[in-house]
Amino acid sequence: MPDGWIILDKPVGLGSTQAVAAVKRNLREAGYGKVKVGHGGTLDPLASGVLPIALGEATKLAGRMLDSDKTYAFTVRFGSETDTLDLEGKVVATSDALPSPAEVEAVLPRFTGPIEQVPPAYSALKVDGKRAYDLARAGEQVELKTRAVTIHQILPETGRGTMRSMGEGQVPQSMASRGSPELPVPLHRPADGPPPRTGEELDSLTLVASVSKGTYIRSLARDIAHALGTVGHVTWLHRIKAGPFTLERAISLDKLNEIGKGAPLEDVILPLEAGLDDIPALSLSPEAAGAVRQGRVLSGLPQGDGLYWARAGTVPVALMQIEAGTATVVRGFNLPDVAE
Repeated sequence: MPDGWIILDKPVGLGSTQAVAAVKRNLREAGYGKVKVGHGGTLDPLASGVLPIALGEATKLAGRMLDSDKTYAFTVRFGSETDTLDLEGKVVATSDALPSPAEVEAVLPRFTGPIEQVPPAYSALKVDGKRAYDLARAGEQVELKTRAVTIHQILPETGRGTMRSMGEGQVPQSMASRGSPELPVPLHRPADGPPPRTGEELDSLTLVASVSKGTYIRSLARDIAHALGTVGHVTWLHRIKAGPFTLERAISLDKLNEIGKGAPLEDVILPLEAGLDDIPALSLSPEAAGAVRQGRVLSGLPQGDGLYWARAGTVPVALMQIEAGTATVVRGFNLPDVAE
């Protein structure tokens, strides 16, 4: 049975649950039988980009992936707001006001760091045991509580000292191919006084944001538009990083479908430990690895406090938490030893 990750570059129109079903179908057609499969972070059907899909023992890390930071590129169309805050909904507010690049530059720092945001009414959050989007679609008034999230960085997509208006649904040139997902350099900011007005109005703008778990990009776009004295909604949303996974490691749906037609799975699957690139490894002796597999505690370790992934050679054994030189098992992995 395969254990590891398939990183899908999810296309628009495909839901996360459908993506998981597509992986299961291709594995079944490839002769792998019943494989445990799960995804590491929902993407709406109208969104595209990085969707980590865990196979086998890697599903034990899916929850950790849900809690990871993520990076998105998204386009905000100014002048109209929809009830869903994206292209799917109906227009509920309009404004003739359009911001200038200087006004955008002045506002964005207010959305960097810890902020409070109200999730969209059309979201999967539960209200009295029911999904918010089900209540909203039924015409009920949905009131969601403000939540604390962190915007690590948010910048205009071009990052070259200028901002350009994007056409409806247009994909930014730098995102058209799978290049580096690194955020662009900040725009130049005058040393004294407010940024000068240029008179250039933006009907839409593409931004890149690195955010904490629980952040709703649609809410972020809405709030930025409101801060600019107008309204807006998201017309394009593309996830370019989820935890340690980037677009550079993602495959297309067509590539995935080749697995069911006989293409080697090893050409697309990443090892389980690829999902642990952001934490240090803890190398174990054969004796210590055997103890950890039995759930026993290791003591007298020189490593500092924190979360580690323990390995026997190259084989992941467990996630372990070290405190004051003592390591306890957080989650064990049932992977065969290379020598077996």
